[in-house]
Amino acid sequence: MRTSIDRRWLWLLATLLVAALPLPGLADAGADPAVNAPYQDPEYSQWVEAFERPGREVFDRRREIVAATGARPGMAVADVGAGTGLFTRLFATAVGAQGKVYAVDISKNFVDNIVRTAREQALNNVEGIVNAQDSTGLPAGSVDLVFVCDTYHHFEQPGAMLASIHRALRPGGTLVVIDFERVAGRSSGWVMNHVRAGKESVIREVEAGGFRLHEDNPLLHDNFFLRFERAGQRKPSPG
Repeated sequence: MRTSIDRRWLWLLATLLVAALPLPGLADAGADPAVNAPYQDPEYSQWVEAFERPGREVFDRRREIVAATGARPGMAVADVGAGTGLFTRLFATAVGAQGKVYAVDISKNFVDNIVRTAREQALNNVEGIVNAQDSTGLPAGSVDLVFVCDTYHHFEQPGAMLASIHRALRPGGTLVVIDFERVAGRSSGWVMNHVRAGKESVIREVEAGGFRLHEDNPLLHDNFFLRFERAGQRKPSPG
Protein backbone atom coordinates (compact mmCIF):
# COMPACT_ATOMS: atom_id res chain seq x y z
CA MET A 1 0.00 0.00 0.00
CA ARG A 2 2.79 2.41 0.92
CA THR A 3 4.60 1.59 -2.34
CA SER A 4 1.44 2.42 -4.34
CA ILE A 5 1.10 5.83 -2.61
CA ASP A 6 4.78 6.60 -3.17
CA ARG A 7 4.47 5.76 -6.85
CA ARG A 8 1.51 8.08 -7.22
CA TRP A 9 3.45 10.90 -5.60
CA LEU A 10 6.43 10.24 -7.86
CA TRP A 11 4.19 10.24 -10.92
CA LEU A 12 2.62 13.56 -9.85
CA LEU A 13 6.02 15.12 -9.23
CA ALA A 14 7.31 13.99 -12.63
CA THR A 15 4.21 15.38 -14.33
CA LEU A 16 4.64 18.77 -12.67
CA LEU A 17 8.31 18.92 -13.63
CA VAL A 18 7.54 18.13 -17.27
CA ALA A 19 4.77 20.74 -17.32
CA ALA A 20 7.21 23.37 -16.07
CA LEU A 21 9.59 22.83 -18.98
CA PRO A 22 9.30 25.09 -22.03
CA LEU A 23 7.84 23.09 -24.92
CA PRO A 24 9.52 23.14 -28.33
CA GLY A 25 7.80 25.32 -30.88
CA LEU A 26 6.01 27.54 -28.38
CA ALA A 27 6.57 31.27 -28.22
CA ASP A 28 9.26 31.28 -25.54
CA ALA A 29 12.33 32.44 -27.50
CA GLY A 30 11.99 35.73 -29.31
CA ALA A 31 14.14 37.84 -31.57
CA ASP A 32 17.54 39.12 -30.56
CA PRO A 33 17.07 42.81 -29.62
CA ALA A 34 19.88 43.65 -32.04
CA VAL A 35 17.47 42.87 -34.89
CA ASN A 36 15.37 45.86 -33.81
CA ALA A 37 18.22 48.31 -33.20
CA PRO A 38 17.86 50.02 -36.61
CA TYR A 39 14.27 50.98 -35.74
CA GLN A 40 14.97 52.80 -32.51
CA ASP A 41 15.39 56.14 -34.29
CA PRO A 42 14.93 55.45 -38.00
CA GLU A 43 15.20 57.95 -40.82
CA TYR A 44 11.72 57.77 -42.34
CA SER A 45 12.60 58.65 -45.94
CA GLN A 46 15.43 56.10 -45.97
CA TRP A 47 13.06 53.31 -44.94
CA VAL A 48 10.41 54.41 -47.44
CA GLU A 49 13.01 53.77 -50.14
CA ALA A 50 13.79 50.37 -48.63
CA PHE A 51 10.24 49.18 -47.96
CA GLU A 52 8.25 50.79 -50.76
CA ARG A 53 10.22 49.78 -53.82
CA PRO A 54 9.63 47.57 -56.85
CA GLY A 55 11.26 44.18 -56.42
CA ARG A 56 10.21 43.76 -52.81
CA GLU A 57 7.60 41.03 -53.00
CA VAL A 58 5.15 42.44 -50.48
CA PHE A 59 5.30 45.82 -52.23
CA ASP A 60 4.77 44.35 -55.69
CA ARG A 61 1.81 42.25 -54.47
CA ARG A 62 0.46 44.79 -51.98
CA ARG A 63 -3.01 45.17 -53.47
CA GLU A 64 -3.47 41.43 -53.82
CA ILE A 65 -2.32 40.99 -50.23
CA VAL A 66 -4.87 43.49 -48.89
CA ALA A 67 -7.62 41.84 -50.93
CA ALA A 68 -6.62 38.41 -49.57
CA THR A 69 -6.92 39.58 -45.96
CA GLY A 70 -10.66 40.10 -46.41
CA ALA A 71 -10.57 43.72 -45.25
CA ARG A 72 -13.98 45.29 -45.90
CA PRO A 73 -15.66 48.68 -45.43
CA GLY A 74 -16.46 49.42 -41.80
CA MET A 75 -13.87 47.04 -40.32
CA ALA A 76 -11.29 47.96 -37.68
CA VAL A 77 -7.79 46.86 -38.66
CA ALA A 78 -4.48 46.93 -36.81
CA ASP A 79 -1.29 47.07 -38.89
CA VAL A 80 1.20 45.78 -36.32
CA GLY A 81 4.76 46.64 -37.27
CA ALA A 82 3.41 49.26 -39.64
CA GLY A 83 6.84 50.57 -40.64
CA THR A 84 6.44 53.35 -43.18
CA GLY A 85 2.67 52.87 -43.43
CA LEU A 86 2.47 51.18 -46.83
CA PHE A 87 -0.28 48.79 -45.73
CA THR A 88 -1.81 51.21 -43.23
CA ARG A 89 -2.76 53.53 -46.09
CA LEU A 90 -4.10 50.69 -48.23
CA PHE A 91 -6.20 49.37 -45.37
CA ALA A 92 -7.49 52.88 -44.62
CA THR A 93 -8.84 53.04 -48.16
CA ALA A 94 -10.23 49.48 -48.00
CA VAL A 95 -12.21 49.99 -44.77
CA GLY A 96 -13.48 53.44 -45.74
CA ALA A 97 -14.54 56.37 -43.63
CA GLN A 98 -16.69 54.17 -41.39
CA GLY A 99 -13.74 51.90 -40.62
CA LYS A 100 -10.59 52.46 -38.58
CA VAL A 101 -6.94 51.54 -38.95
CA TYR A 102 -4.41 51.47 -36.12
CA ALA A 103 -0.79 51.94 -37.23
CA VAL A 104 1.19 50.13 -34.52
CA ASP A 105 4.97 50.31 -34.37
CA ILE A 106 7.77 50.46 -31.80
CA SER A 107 9.20 53.53 -33.58
CA LYS A 108 7.60 56.86 -32.71
CA ASN A 109 9.19 58.39 -35.78
CA PHE A 110 7.49 55.83 -38.01
CA VAL A 111 4.13 56.32 -36.31
CA ASP A 112 4.30 60.13 -36.45
CA ASN A 113 5.12 60.05 -40.15
CA ILE A 114 2.41 57.49 -40.91
CA VAL A 115 -0.20 59.72 -39.30
CA ARG A 116 1.21 62.78 -41.11
CA THR A 117 1.16 61.15 -44.54
CA ALA A 118 -2.30 59.69 -43.91
CA ARG A 119 -3.68 63.14 -43.12
CA GLU A 120 -1.99 64.57 -46.22
CA GLN A 121 -3.93 61.98 -48.24
CA ALA A 122 -7.19 62.76 -46.39
CA LEU A 123 -7.15 59.37 -44.66
CA ASN A 124 -8.66 60.53 -41.40
CA ASN A 125 -9.48 57.03 -40.15
CA VAL A 126 -5.86 56.27 -39.17
CA GLU A 127 -4.71 56.32 -35.54
CA GLY A 128 -1.10 55.78 -34.49
CA ILE A 129 0.07 53.69 -31.53
CA VAL A 130 3.67 53.49 -30.33
CA ASN A 131 3.85 50.06 -28.74
CA ALA A 132 6.27 48.08 -26.60
CA GLN A 133 7.80 44.65 -27.19
CA ASP A 134 5.33 43.00 -24.80
CA SER A 135 2.13 44.65 -26.03
CA THR A 136 0.43 46.06 -29.10
CA GLY A 137 -1.09 48.86 -27.03
CA LEU A 138 -4.46 48.11 -28.64
CA PRO A 139 -7.64 48.31 -26.54
CA ALA A 140 -9.31 45.00 -25.73
CA GLY A 141 -11.87 43.87 -28.29
CA SER A 142 -11.09 46.80 -30.58
CA VAL A 143 -10.28 45.23 -33.97
CA ASP A 144 -11.58 42.71 -36.49
CA LEU A 145 -8.27 42.08 -38.22
CA VAL A 146 -4.64 42.20 -37.10
CA PHE A 147 -2.10 42.31 -39.92
CA VAL A 148 1.58 41.46 -39.26
CA CYS A 149 3.77 41.73 -42.36
CA ASP A 150 7.50 40.88 -42.21
CA THR A 151 7.35 41.78 -38.53
CA TYR A 152 6.67 38.55 -36.65
CA HIS A 153 10.37 37.68 -36.71
CA HIS A 154 11.02 41.01 -34.94
CA PHE A 155 8.93 40.08 -31.88
CA GLU A 156 11.29 39.87 -28.92
CA GLN A 157 8.48 38.54 -26.72
CA PRO A 158 6.22 36.64 -29.13
CA GLY A 159 4.14 35.01 -26.38
CA ALA A 160 3.26 38.36 -24.83
CA MET A 161 2.57 39.92 -28.23
CA LEU A 162 0.28 37.07 -29.25
CA ALA A 163 -1.59 37.42 -25.96
CA SER A 164 -2.01 41.15 -26.63
CA ILE A 165 -3.23 40.48 -30.18
CA HIS A 166 -5.67 37.87 -28.87
CA ARG A 167 -7.10 40.39 -26.38
CA ALA A 168 -7.39 43.10 -29.03
CA LEU A 169 -9.32 40.95 -31.50
CA ARG A 170 -13.07 40.67 -31.33
CA PRO A 171 -14.62 37.16 -31.18
CA GLY A 172 -14.09 35.47 -34.52
CA GLY A 173 -11.42 38.02 -35.46
CA THR A 174 -8.60 37.33 -37.90
CA LEU A 175 -4.82 37.43 -37.56
CA VAL A 176 -2.82 37.49 -40.80
CA VAL A 177 0.91 36.78 -40.56
CA ILE A 178 3.16 37.32 -43.56
CA ASP A 179 6.83 36.60 -43.09
CA PHE A 180 9.87 35.29 -44.91
CA GLU A 181 10.05 31.67 -45.94
CA ARG A 182 13.00 30.20 -44.05
CA VAL A 183 14.08 27.01 -45.79
CA ALA A 184 17.63 25.69 -45.60
CA GLY A 185 19.16 25.40 -49.06
CA ARG A 186 16.53 27.68 -50.59
CA SER A 187 16.39 30.87 -48.53
CA SER A 188 19.14 33.48 -48.69
CA GLY A 189 21.89 33.68 -46.12
CA TRP A 190 20.36 36.95 -44.90
CA VAL A 191 17.02 35.26 -44.20
CA MET A 192 18.66 32.26 -42.50
CA ASN A 193 20.64 34.57 -40.20
CA HIS A 194 18.03 37.30 -39.69
CA VAL A 195 14.76 35.38 -39.37
CA ARG A 196 14.53 33.19 -36.29
CA ALA A 197 11.68 30.85 -37.24
CA GLY A 198 10.23 29.19 -40.34
CA LYS A 199 6.58 28.79 -41.24
CA GLU A 200 5.92 25.60 -39.29
CA SER A 201 7.39 27.07 -36.11
CA VAL A 202 5.30 30.22 -36.55
CA ILE A 203 2.14 28.13 -36.94
CA ARG A 204 2.90 26.21 -33.72
CA GLU A 205 3.60 29.42 -31.81
CA VAL A 206 0.50 31.25 -33.00
CA GLU A 207 -1.78 28.27 -32.40
CA ALA A 208 -0.34 27.95 -28.88
CA GLY A 209 -1.34 31.60 -28.42
CA GLY A 210 -5.03 30.82 -28.84
CA PHE A 211 -5.52 30.87 -32.61
CA ARG A 212 -6.58 28.32 -35.24
CA LEU A 213 -4.91 28.18 -38.64
CA HIS A 214 -7.61 28.90 -41.21
CA GLU A 215 -5.60 29.32 -44.40
CA ASP A 216 -2.09 28.84 -45.76
CA ASN A 217 -2.39 31.01 -48.86
CA PRO A 218 0.11 30.31 -51.69
CA LEU A 219 -0.14 33.90 -52.93
CA LEU A 220 3.54 34.70 -52.30
CA HIS A 221 6.87 33.05 -53.11
CA ASP A 222 9.51 34.61 -50.86
CA ASN A 223 7.04 35.00 -48.00
CA PHE A 224 4.30 32.84 -46.51
CA PHE A 225 0.75 34.13 -45.94
CA LEU A 226 -1.06 32.59 -42.97
CA ARG A 227 -4.57 33.44 -41.85
CA PHE A 228 -5.58 32.53 -38.29
CA GLU A 229 -8.89 32.80 -36.48
CA ARG A 230 -9.11 33.89 -32.87
CA ALA A 231 -10.15 30.93 -30.72
CA GLY A 232 -12.42 31.50 -27.72
CA GLN A 233 -9.79 30.86 -25.08
CA ARG A 234 -6.01 31.02 -25.10
CA LYS A 235 -4.07 27.94 -24.11
CA PRO A 236 -2.23 28.28 -20.79
CA SER A 237 1.29 29.60 -21.14
CA PRO A 238 3.94 26.85 -20.78
CA GLY A 239 5.40 26.59 -17.30
